[in-house]
Amino acid sequence: MGAMDNQELSLSPPPAVVPVAPVSTGAYPSHTQLAPAHPGENPFGEQPRGTAPTDRRSASNIRKRIGSVLAAIGALIAKFGVAIKALLVALPNLKLFVTAGTALVSVAAYSIFFGWWLAAGFVVLLFVHEMGHVIALRREGIGASAPMFIPFMGAAIFAKSLGDNALAEARVGLAGPILGSLGAAAVAVVGELTGSSLLIALAYFGFFINLFNLLPVVPLDGGRAAAAMSPWMWFAGLGVLVALAFLDPGNPILLIIVLFAAFQTYHRWQQRKTRSLEQAAYYRVAPRHRLLVFAVYVGLIAALVFGMHETHILTSGGHSFGSI
Repeated sequence: MGAMDNQELSLSPPPAVVPVAPVSTGAYPSHTQLAPAHPGENPFGEQPRGTAPTDRRSASNIRKRIGSVLAAIGALIAKFGVAIKALLVALPNLKLFVTAGTALVSVAAYSIFFGWWLAAGFVVLLFVHEMGHVIALRREGIGASAPMFIPFMGAAIFAKSLGDNALAEARVGLAGPILGSLGAAAVAVVGELTGSSLLIALAYFGFFINLFNLLPVVPLDGGRAAAAMSPWMWFAGLGVLVALAFLDPGNPILLIIVLFAAFQTYHRWQQRKTRSLEQAAYYRVAPRHRLLVFAVYVGLIAALVFGMHETHILTSGGHSFGSI
């Protein structure tokens, strides 16, 4: 996604109005009487002779003041040079601070509903999922940002592209659910071995979020895979999202996802309709590769449904995850 540059508009205060003495009715400007000059003042406004040394002294004082200010600035730079240097060194690692900061905000948001431990574990599983995308992008030779967490919307990474063709896009898209599913499975195994209801519930959430991301609509991961299988699947995935929104009309997060998916689907389809050579080359996928993507896609869905079934610990009367 691209970023929008924000600009701040600063308005300077309006200039002060200098009052002008009114001219009496019927009088012409040439008839107005000049105010008497003060003693020693030239009535024609000319500077009296002999003031040049005073002007030179004023200019000299201004230069001295400017020199003093520059010297003070230099002293401050010398004094805080170590701190400034440390800040410049830390700038390349700013993305790590963004990841950590947004992760903490997400943990605090999720903890309102699920408790601190489950919220922290959920954010960790989101991180594992996103790192699957980052690793795949780097294998494609594409740089990617560190994950940024968005409360109640999951997480996101940013890259200039998702690959040179639809097959590369599918590899990048499926890498997230693959690694995310492995992470959730590891949590489920530890939960079963230790008898921890918290870890089992966490694994359930991990399986669910990866399954949801496999809906075949952009910008979800399933939509990336559909680009290599058949872009027509985007409309089926969008239909499922719209149906979910009707079934749960009070869910604003789902509505936001539907609107964003509709925009992305329309945009991608309009690009395909140009039938340019670039678009044709992008979506040209060999049948065996198309079949391989389909097999991985269906296999992931089956594995995630099985994982959710095995870790489903909700009771018919409801369950408070905050008390786990």
